Amino acid sequence: MEKKYKGVVVPMVTPLNEKREIDIEAVARIMEAFARYDISPLLLGTTGESASFSQEESHKMVKAAIASKSAHQQVYAGLVSNNVAEQAGRGQQYLDLGVDAVVATLPAYYILSADQMKRYFERLAEQLQGPLLMYNIKATTQMSIPLSVVEEMSHHPHIWGLKDSERDGERMAETIGRYRQRPDFSFFCGWGAQSADSIRTGADGIVPSTGNIVPEIYQKLYAAAANGEDARARHYQNLSDEVAKIYQSGRSLGASLSALKVLMKHQGLCEQYMKPPLSELEQGEVEEILAQWSQVNPLLQQ
Repeated sequence: MEKKYKGVVVPMVTPLNEKREIDIEAVARIMEAFARYDISPLLLGTTGESASFSQEESHKMVKAAIASKSAHQQVYAGLVSNNVAEQAGRGQQYLDLGVDAVVATLPAYYILSADQMKRYFERLAEQLQGPLLMYNIKATTQMSIPLSVVEEMSHHPHIWGLKDSERDGERMAETIGRYRQRPDFSFFCGWGAQSADSIRTGADGIVPSTGNIVPEIYQKLYAAAANGEDARARHYQNLSDEVAKIYQSGRSLGASLSALKVLMKHQGLCEQYMKPPLSELEQGEVEEILAQWSQVNPLLQQ
């Protein structure tokens, strides 16, 4: 069964120049790096510092990515805001620019009831003239979209899938089991450490932030897991886990994004500038990260 939305979708960092403005040339470099390994980007998600950018800046980022995309890439754009009308406006703007789907988190200032979540997604889906995927990320919204809400929304003609970053094995297994045979609804695993297992058990795609620096590993991981080559898939999962530890271990989410850009700068993909309120790491920490990378990198070449 061929689904419309599937594969490796990397939540792309938003590259910035010294003025903390979108670095158009770096966007093109990252898009090209993804395209070499049949990877599509999720723009302006959590990894892309989405909540820190204005509508004008977000528009610039999406436009640059669309201009750089390869024919086989799909482009997803995140919607992260507490202003529902603004989310709908931005989402339609992104669709008009040419993104393949928009991916929306819950508005997170207030804790919402299940009914409020349902009505939010219904309202957003009705206002958008294009595909919408729900984005469950408890780490930033402090809420989990109930699977009952996901099920009801999965039958809306404009809602095509769920990206789920919640670290709950039972929830993941239940969701995969429920939607693996649904041609009109895709499940993307946003829990990086479960990338191989999720594909092996029937997920349609994965959304690993570590793919920003090792896209080739995820291309191999996805192919192995999808083809039932469990040992090979586990090998690549272990490699990706080691890379993830370099920039994630012992750091907050925001600090891990700063560390991720350190590695991307080292690869010549972009600078390490962050959008306030996030900030760059001190030089000592940068050197520590690069030292760890020098130890892991040879393993990736084997």
